[in-house]
Amino acid sequence: MTPLESLRRRAETLHLHGLLAHWPELADSTWVEPLLAWEEAERARRSLERRLGCAHIGRFKPLADFDWNWPTQCDRTAISELMGLDFLHSATNVILVGSSGLGKSTIAQNIAYQAVLHGHTVLFTTAGQLLNDLAALDSDSALRRRLRHYAAPSLLVVDEVGYLSYSNRHADLLFELINRRHETRSTLITTNRLCGAPHKRFNAELKLMRSPLVRGSDLMLFLGLFAAHKGAGLEQGDQLIGRLKAPGA
Repeated sequence: MTPLESLRRRAETLHLHGLLAHWPELADSTWVEPLLAWEEAERARRSLERRLGCAHIGRFKPLADFDWNWPTQCDRTAISELMGLDFLHSATNVILVGSSGLGKSTIAQNIAYQAVLHGHTVLFTTAGQLLNDLAALDSDSALRRRLRHYAAPSLLVVDEVGYLSYSNRHADLLFELINRRHETRSTLITTNRLCGAPHKRFNAELKLMRSPLVRGSDLMLFLGLFAAHKGAGLEQGDQLIGRLKAPGA
């Protein structure tokens, strides 16, 4: 491809139809290439701002400032692999499991931010916000529209699953959303308990256990000492890729 063909392709990508209409007389002008570069840079900046605004990641501590001495055991390589975002390309799901205070949300926020920087659409929400939002809708058409909203991002992060008790209605909604995203979009969930653990205070866990989120999650990062429940409800092929351990545990 010649330099002029490359410039024309960039103008077509930017949909600069006025410039393209007069391309024969303008293509050799020295200002065309800087103009295209300015337009590309401005659109990239606005796209990043828009995606960051829509992601709702909130304030978070960068992993560069993360206290890797807390927990005392931490597979930083596993976390680095998640930060590489390869799991997004295969629509793989990730579940971060562990006790409160081990850094699950911080890790999830950093992964979400990294995804936005690399051009992906992201939505970060808590389980409470998501499920209460869906449950408040009183018409099927409104619910379908809202489910499409949550199903659309390349990465959906649902934080704090299992921290509160919810009804079977909430469980059904979570199951439906996970089904919609199965094998097309990645979902990352943080929770303080393993699905199938003896204490099933969160009814949605039962639905989650039967959902494609768990059946299709071949990247599972466990934060904390939940090894005793690792086999509870997890099928062959699920992979433990890391563990964090709290001091004194």
